[in-house]
Amino acid sequence: MSKSLSPQEIWQHLRREALEFATSEPALASFYHASILNHDTLRAAVSYHLATLLSSQAVPAMSLREIFIQALQHDSEFELALCRDIEAYCDRDPACNHFLMPLLYFKGFHALQAYRLAHWLWQQDRRALALYLQNQISQTFHVDIHPGAKIGSGIMIDHATGVVIGETAVVGDNVSMLHSVSLGGSGNMKGDRHPKVGDGVLISAGAKILGNIKIGDYARIGAGSVVLTDVPAHQTAVGVPARIIEQSLPAGSGQDMMA
Repeated sequence: MSKSLSPQEIWQHLRREALEFATSEPALASFYHASILNHDTLRAAVSYHLATLLSSQAVPAMSLREIFIQALQHDSEFELALCRDIEAYCDRDPACNHFLMPLLYFKGFHALQAYRLAHWLWQQDRRALALYLQNQISQTFHVDIHPGAKIGSGIMIDHATGVVIGETAVVGDNVSMLHSVSLGGSGNMKGDRHPKVGDGVLISAGAKILGNIKIGDYARIGAGSVVLTDVPAHQTAVGVPARIIEQSLPAGSGQDMMA
């Protein structure tokens, strides 16, 4: 994708695709209308779809949707990050060839946007609701992201099952990670105890990055690796425990999904 699209541009893409799919598959026409075509804005569609997925007897869909709308209206960065995340899937996931796919079908995307709401609540000191939502995300999508973690935009979490991101973790922009990745602590210590991941990093399936360590910009972490020490920018770490095997990776390493 040559440039970042505005929320309105992405919304127009979504509506065109939904209309096309509703016409080509009549059995799903009502689903596409309820999820996309009956709404006027991207915010409305996202809030409806995620509230439907995460609702419970304790917090019904209508109440949860109102909270989503409130967050999207008060935090302009939320919607922009959401748009960059959709583009990340379209750019980096070979299985994603429509804007609709992450929004409607990819639980990594769902979990990430629901985390963004929980993080907004955490920052607003509504921590009981943020932690409740964290639990709902974990139960529904099998992704456990603490609402205190800080995650940038342009994130792709592919397949997503088993991803765990701890409270003091920081993830930069344009990061790609696959299923069963952990950004965890290294013991029972309190305080700043989770990894700091730079921009453009690729974290492959099953990798465990543990402790308050730094993963430099555009580094790659190999599948199944256990990373216990810093990884410099533009380098590759693999193994248990992880060791550096390659240097001078180009910028954009996290986007090519080749590790």
